[in-house]
Amino acid sequence: MPQPILFSLIDKVIYDYNLIQDGDKIAVCISGGKDSMLMAKCFQEIKKHRKMNFELEFIVMNPGYNEVNKQKIIDNSKLLNIPVTMFETDIFSRVVHIENNPCYLCARMRRGYLYEKAKDLGCNKIALGHHFDDVIETILMGMFYGSQMQTMMPKVCSTSHPGMELIRPMYLIREHDIIKWANHNELKFIQCACKFTEKNDYENKSKRKEIKDLISELKKVNPNVDYNIFKSLDNVNLNCVIGTKKNGEYESFLKHYE
Repeated sequence: MPQPILFSLIDKVIYDYNLIQDGDKIAVCISGGKDSMLMAKCFQEIKKHRKMNFELEFIVMNPGYNEVNKQKIIDNSKLLNIPVTMFETDIFSRVVHIENNPCYLCARMRRGYLYEKAKDLGCNKIALGHHFDDVIETILMGMFYGSQMQTMMPKVCSTSHPGMELIRPMYLIREHDIIKWANHNELKFIQCACKFTEKNDYENKSKRKEIKDLISELKKVNPNVDYNIFKSLDNVNLNCVIGTKKNGEYESFLKHYE
């Protein structure tokens, strides 16, 4: 059972960002990690207690896990009473030899397969387990390494699969609270588990890990720095931005300068 604060935060995200409407059929995408497993349990509780008419499908895409990790997902799903549908793909074997941005390509391919499976099951939305820390890390990664200011959105309409939408119900959940939930219930989940990380010390070298460590150090000086990073994208003063981009079109502040 999720802790009440986690359940209430997910419920708040769903309400604040209007993630679910009556008649929705949502594919809850489970990678096998702690984040998506918690999301699945919270969805079960929301379905049970919230007075909304929507359906759920719990899907697990196997991109090429080894047998140990695959069995761990199956065992955890049974332990948590989550009725998953698992389907097979060969994503890991297709990206393991790619040198430039293999994780970006892997993520794109995963999402494509998830959309297709969700569509086959009659769903109009997929739910991913990205949490608060993922959101703020993405903001800084975009600034430091992409020369841009953007983040993961709480919901996004798919451009490649018309009529489909991606939602992120874990948007306000801190990662340390997810870890507390897992530890409190003595649950063990798989990590990334891809062939690339098995061959490399990726977790210690990744840019996301670098940003995660940076935020951790900044919080020692300013405990609210993570929240401030998050709110910076919810409090943008367009009068003090040199340029903006919408739908791929760049606009300089000079266009409206007087």
